[in-house]
Amino acid sequence: MVLDRKETTVAYRCPECGAGVVSLVGAFSLSADMIRMRCSCGGSELTVQYRNDKRVRLTVPCLFCPTPHSFTLSDEVFFKRELTTLPCAYTGFPVCFIGAKNDVVSALSRSEAELLELFGDDTQTDLDSMRRAGRMIPLTDPQVFDIVNFVVHDLQDEGRITCRCEDGGDYKIKIDDCSIRVECERCGASAVFPADSVTTASEFLLADSLHLE
Repeated sequence: MVLDRKETTVAYRCPECGAGVVSLVGAFSLSADMIRMRCSCGGSELTVQYRNDKRVRLTVPCLFCPTPHSFTLSDEVFFKRELTTLPCAYTGFPVCFIGAKNDVVSALSRSEAELLELFGDDTQTDLDSMRRAGRMIPLTDPQVFDIVNFVVHDLQDEGRITCRCEDGGDYKIKIDDCSIRVECERCGASAVFPADSVTTASEFLLADSLHLE
């Protein structure tokens, strides 16, 4: 008998030392307890928890923000996709990568190259200064991003997001000042949601489909 083993690779970059932290996560270990991925420097940790509703909750340290971000993904998204990228709620920069090991490691390397392009050799020093100075521009309420992120992943997992692409698009969530934009990176179609009201965002929880124009 062949067992269908559920496992995936998770990675993040430590905001304290800048090192990439990569680990294999399996459904069996998740069912027992919360998994903590700690950087060897001891300055950060990412947690993964498999909930009773078969969704996976992650708390991810951020390179830019003084506090971590929370994400909730479906079982299907967490274990079955080749690559899922989770962005900082305030900058849109990827802070966590989930999927096949080679794809995750490649994405982690690309993010390092992007950081070097943005900040140069003093990347870590500049990031530390930004977090201490609180120079990130926050959304009026960070809960809004969590709500939209949850619904978009859920709808995409069930094939209920449409755009101009006939065979389905590549959907990303981006921050635009006081709004959140869900965009297809293939055709450019998008939908914008206000980020200044949890009530408005919560109404989006009732959506059974999403069409990008």
